[in-house]
This record gives sequence, C-alpha cells and structure tokens, in this order.
Amino acid sequence: MATWTEFATSAPELAEAIRGLVHQFGQGFGYLATVRDDGGPRVHPVSPLITHDGLFCFLIDSPKRRDLDRDGRYALHSFPPEDCDDEAYVAGRAVPVADPDRRARLAHQSRAAASVDWQLYEFLVDAAMLARRDTGVGGPAIDQESAHFTIWRDPASLTAAPSIREVQ
Repeated sequence: MATWTEFATSAPELAEAIRGLVHQFGQGFGYLATVRDDGGPRVHPVSPLITHDGLFCFLIDSPKRRDLDRDGRYALHSFPPEDCDDEAYVAGRAVPVADPDRRARLAHQSRAAASVDWQLYEFLVDAAMLARRDTGVGGPAIDQESAHFTIWRDPASLTAAPSIREVQ
C-alpha cells in the first residue's frame, strides 16, 4: 500500500483532481465504505482530510470505526458535485495514527475537538480512480461513451501491469 504522498508523487495530476473533488466545498466530504463483521458492506458519510502529509479521517466511536479496527479495508468515494457527474474513488487499508505530535497537528488543522472520543486514521492507497464525464447533472443521459476514467494501482501490489491507465 502506498501513502497518499507516495501516490501523489507517482500520479500528481490524478491526486490533485481527487483532492479537488473531496475538498470541493472546503472541508472534505465523502462516503466511507467499510467491511462489517458479517462481511457485508457498510457506508457512512465522513469528512476526510487530504494534506501534504497524507489522507486522513477522524472517526468517533461508531460501527465504521469498529469495522476499521477489526478489518482495515476501506473504499472512499467523493461527494457528488453540484454541477457535473465527476467522481473520485480511493481504496486501500486504514491504519490508526499513533504519533501524538502528528495527531495533535492534524486535529488542530481540522478543528477536531479534544473532548471527543475520536481516533485518527491514515488511509493508505492501493487503488485510485477518477471519472470525468462530458455531460453534467440535468444534461443528456450518461453513457460509457461520455466518460473518461483514470485509474491508478499501487505498483507494489501489481506484478507486471501498469500503475496508471486511462480508459475512454
């Protein structure tokens, strides 16, 4: 798994486009999918934070936090933009951040209240995807012909496949 910084170094334009969609309203917004203890999916809205240090999320004691503590696999999807049908997706493994200085710095940056029982997770990246569509909300029906996908896979998790590709 790559850190966000390693991913952004490998694919800077893709990383910036994903960061733009996640932080399109200033604060990060997205949907976090985790794996329930019965193996099923669980989806919750979250406020991820993308900085030069990485991709993070503060989570209070909740089912999604317990999911990540038990099975760190996640998928994060951007919140839908108001003016188009573009979307971003990142998947990998979430790990708790133990470094108190890093936790304090990111808590201050994102205004995470010290009085709340939260845990900070760093989201490591195995795959990232950006979809850009020629039609927007309210426009003609969307089909595969109008979509352009950019997909990145962590080269360390692949054997001989390319790490970034574009699909029309």
